[in-house]
Amino acid sequence: MVEAYQPPGLRLLPEAIKHLLILNGLFFMAQSLPVFEEPFLRYGALWHPVTGLFLPWQPLTSLFLHGNFTHLFFNMFALWMFGAPLENLWGSRRFVFYYFLCGVGAMLTHLLVSTFWGDAMAPVIGASGAVFGLLLAFGMQFPNQYIYLYLLFPIKAKYFVLLYGLLELWAGVMAGPGDHVARFAHLGGMLWGYGLIRLWSHRDRRRYKAWRQQMEDELVS
Repeated sequence: MVEAYQPPGLRLLPEAIKHLLILNGLFFMAQSLPVFEEPFLRYGALWHPVTGLFLPWQPLTSLFLHGNFTHLFFNMFALWMFGAPLENLWGSRRFVFYYFLCGVGAMLTHLLVSTFWGDAMAPVIGASGAVFGLLLAFGMQFPNQYIYLYLLFPIKAKYFVLLYGLLELWAGVMAGPGDHVARFAHLGGMLWGYGLIRLWSHRDRRRYKAWRQQMEDELVS
């Protein structure tokens, strides 16, 4: 649980988070029906091109499919926990762009890594890559907020993100190609998120400098 971050006017369940929760829930219910289970996996999960099953929309659709209720629950809980403060900070439009860029980027990273390291024949599903991007963003935007491990042990977000990222890297390397968890997709989500945040920061600084220069020119004139 994150230590209270509730400046006035912030929403506990912002619009984009709400719609993502609903969409993921609907996809999971449909996926659970026997008539849809095989088509969803065949056409919606992410398959490596070497399988002959890859389709161009799979890096996106795979984000809405989950292996079981536990997989769905923890991803959606993390989506709300780390995503709500970010959507309140950024606004829905920027948040949605960030979420899907991290998610799709995570899947593309998995495709690249699994070409050389991993099981290229197994399909990949889940929003974990996007969620790891949100975790990275939370650590960058709110570095000194506390996250409570097992609801007992407080750790600042910046250290939690660093520790979690290193553990994923270690686990991915140590588990080897037989690992059934797409750990490099998780790391890919974080890397894409880091790149986008740095790009936004640079662009926002340039806009601020341009605005400040305009104000100074108007005052002089």
